[in-house]
Amino acid sequence: MWWEVILDALKDTAILFPFLFLMYVLIELLEHRTQVGKPNRALSGKCAPVLGSALGTVPMCGFSVMAAKLYRNRHITLGTLLAVFIATSDEALLVLITTPALMPLDKVYSVLALAGVKFVLGFAAGYLVDLLLTKHKTVQPLPAPCEHGEIPEEEHEHEHEHEHHDEHEHEHYDACKHVHKSKVNVYLVSPLLHALQVAAFVLLVNLAFGYLFFAIGEGDLSVGEEKVTAFLQAGIWIQPLVCSLIGLVPNCASSVILAETFAVGGIEFGSCMAGLITNAGLGILVLFKGKKEIKNASLIALFMYVFGVAVGYAVNAVAFAAGL
Repeated sequence: MWWEVILDALKDTAILFPFLFLMYVLIELLEHRTQVGKPNRALSGKCAPVLGSALGTVPMCGFSVMAAKLYRNRHITLGTLLAVFIATSDEALLVLITTPALMPLDKVYSVLALAGVKFVLGFAAGYLVDLLLTKHKTVQPLPAPCEHGEIPEEEHEHEHEHEHHDEHEHEHYDACKHVHKSKVNVYLVSPLLHALQVAAFVLLVNLAFGYLFFAIGEGDLSVGEEKVTAFLQAGIWIQPLVCSLIGLVPNCASSVILAETFAVGGIEFGSCMAGLITNAGLGILVLFKGKKEIKNASLIALFMYVFGVAVGYAVNAVAFAAGL
């Protein structure tokens, strides 16, 4: 019956929610109790692409936004920006870790393979781009590190004419901004809101797939699942193209959809990776701020899409050849 679809979706989401909440609490502790949330100056050094790729593997969407802001202000290179973007998986890793659709061992393999491959691809692509585009490697010195718990942030963003460059636009970068939040907001309210948001996306995805399977299976969910899986697997060479387009959507919903679809067997691992490579969260939106930045941002988005599709096909081909 149709109500079984709703019950199954609610059940799967309810199982997922406590784990999501705990993961976000740990992320907040990681961000506010360590230096991982303040890596701005290190991102301008020789090891910047490696560090950027490592930061991208952390399921914290703020890193892609931070990298985009630093790049707009010419504080990091294009290679470092791409390293962060490529390695970023947004909410996907959390979904794969907590989803009941995968066995524990499959979760470990999937998360380690996804994070590991994207990490390597991130810094490799970053160094290659910086090597090829040497004229874009020059960056402006970053401001001095903040003290007394201040958080680096772009507080004022405006454009002005530089005296040494005709009508060339720059943005003022204010390094430090005092942020006063209670511990309840930081370690309880914020993780709860994030967990609820992702859970809502997961519920919508579960409902959509549930009704799709229900309709295709003519009232039988299991039959519908078998038919949809068979159809998607038959179109394995189209998946990277579609998944990479989904990944370009600047919202954590796209990464949730890709991870959930992979978990239930709807797409291949390489196809999921293709979509997650192009998915840089809200960071891509930051690049499109300002009319004169649209061309550059569009080229970056196009590179991400082509790179994601290429990786997706390569991974699927290797898996197919290996009989996986």
